[in-house]
Amino acid sequence: MRAVRSVALVAGVVATAYGVWLLLDLGWANTQSTLVWLVVGVVLHDGVFAVLVMAVALAALRLVPGDSLAPWVVALVILVPVTLLGIPELGRFGARADSPTLLDRPYWLGWSVMVTLVVGGVLFGALVGAVARSRRSGTRGGDDDTSAGGR
Repeated sequence: MRAVRSVALVAGVVATAYGVWLLLDLGWANTQSTLVWLVVGVVLHDGVFAVLVMAVALAALRLVPGDSLAPWVVALVILVPVTLLGIPELGRFGARADSPTLLDRPYWLGWSVMVTLVVGGVLFGALVGAVARSRRSGTRGGDDDTSAGGR
């Protein structure tokens, strides 16, 4: 296992060095823009996105019962990345009047259908979980002769 890790480490270092060499070969202006993009990305992720995720998680822990939290986590894992990746299309960034076939689809409609399907799946999953929990608790209480109703 140590040999596999060593090979992976060397391959990673070589690939990183090659990428840095290619970046520097493009010129200082491009390298500077890339560095700014990387720094701003880290700051936005750690300073904004991670804070928002933690706030949503804390709110969900208080608002959603613990046994039905899993479907909502799945929904967030699906919806957040897809929405973030879809921002350029949803905002029509890059659309040009001289190229009407560029960004010519109803992206908001597709995104809305996806959100509806995911939330519908979450609600369905929560309902199935609630029914299963009620059946389990109903059979346990009914089989026990020492329950309050049997006295």
